Amino acid sequence: MSDVYPGLARLAERFGIAQEFWDWKGRHQAIPAETIIRVLKAFEIDAATPEAADAALVRLDDELWRRPLPACTVVEEGQGVHVDVHVPSGTSVEVYVRLESGETRPAWQAENSTPDRWVDGAPIGEATFWLGDDLPTGYHQVVARTVAGTHHASLIVTPGFVGFPNRMRGERIWGYGTQLYSVTSERSWGIGDLGDLADLITWSGTRQFAGYVLINPLHAAEPAPPIEPSPYLPASRRFINPIYIHPESVPEYATLGKDERKQVKALLREAQAAADASGIVDRNAIWPLKLQALRLIHAAGMRPARHIAYQDFRSREGVGLRFFALWSALTLELGQYWLDWPEEYRSPTSPAVAEFAEAHAAEVDFFEWLQWVAQSQVSAAQTVAEEVGMPVGIVTDLAVGVHRYGAETWMMPDVFAQGMSVGAPPDQYNQSGQDWGQPPWRPDKLQELAYEPFRAMVSAALRRVGGLRVDHIIGMFRLWWVPQGLGPTAGTYVRNNHEAMIGILALEAQRAQALVVGEDLGTVEPWVRDYLSRRGLLGTSVLWFESGMQGEPLDAQWWREYCMASVTTHDLPPTLGYLAGDHVRLRHDLGLLTEPLESELASAQREQADWLGKLVADGLLDPAHADDPVEVMLALHKFLLRTPSKVLLAGLTDAVGERRAQNQPGTVNEYPNWRVPLGDQTGRRLDLAEIFQAELPRRLAAVMNGFDSQPDSRWA
Repeated sequence: MSDVYPGLARLAERFGIAQEFWDWKGRHQAIPAETIIRVLKAFEIDAATPEAADAALVRLDDELWRRPLPACTVVEEGQGVHVDVHVPSGTSVEVYVRLESGETRPAWQAENSTPDRWVDGAPIGEATFWLGDDLPTGYHQVVARTVAGTHHASLIVTPGFVGFPNRMRGERIWGYGTQLYSVTSERSWGIGDLGDLADLITWSGTRQFAGYVLINPLHAAEPAPPIEPSPYLPASRRFINPIYIHPESVPEYATLGKDERKQVKALLREAQAAADASGIVDRNAIWPLKLQALRLIHAAGMRPARHIAYQDFRSREGVGLRFFALWSALTLELGQYWLDWPEEYRSPTSPAVAEFAEAHAAEVDFFEWLQWVAQSQVSAAQTVAEEVGMPVGIVTDLAVGVHRYGAETWMMPDVFAQGMSVGAPPDQYNQSGQDWGQPPWRPDKLQELAYEPFRAMVSAALRRVGGLRVDHIIGMFRLWWVPQGLGPTAGTYVRNNHEAMIGILALEAQRAQALVVGEDLGTVEPWVRDYLSRRGLLGTSVLWFESGMQGEPLDAQWWREYCMASVTTHDLPPTLGYLAGDHVRLRHDLGLLTEPLESELASAQREQADWLGKLVADGLLDPAHADDPVEVMLALHKFLLRTPSKVLLAGLTDAVGERRAQNQPGTVNEYPNWRVPLGDQTGRRLDLAEIFQAELPRRLAAVMNGFDSQPDSRWA
């Protein structure tokens, strides 16, 4: 029996808080009242008793009627738009739309029979206005004029369908996916950088005939050690991690004097030695050395035209860039956790922060400059993609959330739900559930702000790239909120306004002419995938997860056209490791299994046996090669070409024979997550020059291009 009382249930429904769900084994689970009460508290709603819940409902209704206009209305183009206006009873009102272009369009009042509501002792009337059904896409305003004043609200009209960018010309493309930090060269600083990305693009486009390169999120991390290794737990999703800058490619490097160049070269050698000694991608050792080099380059100054370009960047990025640079400088001064800072520094608009900015103007400027340089090097890599004829080029990644004590929670703490973490309920791959340690955005606050933080983030992510992969895109529909201290099994789903968030994503993608891929794996309501397809956004299909009604391998003809199809994903080992059962043994060693190891291995072997049988039956694998993991890996990729999927993905790890996983969900430091350098089948670190000369990448590229897996002169 549920312990949820009526007022609590109505509040849960109002805020999109689930009161029940079906788990991964198909069992119905009721959400306890304690969880719902805790989640409502994050919305600043006291519902601890039935009386408190009823009072909160009355207060919320009164607040709704006090507001003349809804804060933000989001619709698809071609849909009719109505807006309800609240004014004192008997007051006349004029309503019109001011388009993004500056044009104005009148609105018409519809028949209205809604009775007045008494609020604060006075009657408030409601009038419904028709805004039309032919408004162009864009960010517009609704304006309401009364004798008491003028009121403004946001109106966002989004494209109904995005589809593939024109540059694809309706053709299928394939690309490599990689964790950029793991891909190094002779000239990089022990960590893959944007210069390495440009070189990888050149090779992928001209020798492999790939149409894009998918990389991990480039989001900003802490400005000093200890640095969070996961690119999916950033300090900010709007800004770039300057660790990916290649210092010697900054134009000002050429102006350094002899002594300064010697210092930079010495720092480079020290960083490379630290990487070699650690055997991992050691951000904590590498970044302080690269940071010193970048300070030397920044101190060299800029020629006038470069300075103009930099100032233009600062102007366009506005206060967001300023606050991020301030957070970076303050973090070096006061420590990484801003909640531990003296109280006067915990708000970016406080007088103490303003005084700090003035006293440390050069340091703040340096961190702003780092963002400009990083963005310039992303743009340069995308230019390389365009020059070698890639139809898409860089596809970057958007994480689902941010670090609890990072820049964004300092810059706009009220937008985040206090005392909550984002995670996932138990599933077959992590049977204890997950708590990712990221505070979720409050849907009500995003609505009040007309989704401006989300808009800025998506716009920045799409700047000068060809596409965007959205990690856990189902989070734009609902997220699993975990009250701190209760554990992931005691969470619940909270709905976001997916019409608004997906619509804004579609609008920004349309403006950028970019490909958008949503990672829709895991527990997904079936209608969500249909919705994404209708809006022209791609989903994600991973071969090991694609099965038919009886659990059999899903036949190629039933795969989705609008998806990015791959054999594996970064949360699993590369294919050679997966075929060997490495993922099962690793989870056993880390204590993540709830079933015996032998049982899980047997299940994995049955799954693989089913796929091997499928490959043989479809003529993609010679039975004599069924015990050869490389031949099986190539055959699995051949299967992708049988599907209707328009975007295919091959892991660079598969191309070089790597077996180690980049990430093991459910762990932090028990496994070197996000710190594994790209290696061959033995785990030996590879650099780009070796990859360019290796045979296996040529064989895999031949498969992805629809030829036999044996390389010929086209891949020489």
